[in-house]
Amino acid sequence: MNAHCPAPRLLALAVLASLLAAPVLAQGVYRIVGPDGKVTYSDQPPPATTPARPVGGTAAGVSAGASAQLPFELRQTSSRYPVTLYTGRDCAPCNSGRNLLNARGIPYSEKTVETPQDAEALKRLSGEASLPFLTIGSQQIKGYSDTEWSQFLDAAGYPKQSALPSSYRRPAATPLVATARPAEAAGASSAAREQPAAPSAPAEVPVTPPPQNPAGIRF
Repeated sequence: MNAHCPAPRLLALAVLASLLAAPVLAQGVYRIVGPDGKVTYSDQPPPATTPARPVGGTAAGVSAGASAQLPFELRQTSSRYPVTLYTGRDCAPCNSGRNLLNARGIPYSEKTVETPQDAEALKRLSGEASLPFLTIGSQQIKGYSDTEWSQFLDAAGYPKQSALPSSYRRPAATPLVATARPAEAAGASSAAREQPAAPSAPAEVPVTPPPQNPAGIRF
């Protein structure tokens, strides 16, 4: 939390400038699986031949189906300044942030951080392993502050009171890092799959349930 704040008018200008002038947040962090099975993360898309899956931080904060349900002005705002909330299990500040967004009727996508892979991707995105983490367009906000979150949402043009239609359904939260098949299984040829004598590789790699607080995530 900042120790001091500028005058209200200067604060509003500073918040708006940060939303408009900051470079657009990368299209996400890519989880890249190399030929040797080594997993790396990068904000640059890999070659087309390298298996990868985008991780969080996408420019479209709300799914196309949910966005189509929004009033025109709110749809324009959410398209220009998409909101993404990163949360963890048993995180009271995350619940407070979620409640604020829901109360204001902010359309947002939620990414959960529960595994060591999620925590690694979060560090790549925010530089820290603390939650909650909020992005509004290119603006990143670490930790929960009712005042700070409200200031940035106001500057982005989101309504102070919910304008969501009664038919709106918020997208379900999804893991920050999606479970993907191993590179070897993804690149297997159809001829190899047709060999009856060869044992087939499992479609999914079993995942050990993550600890309650992986990689020292702080709330």
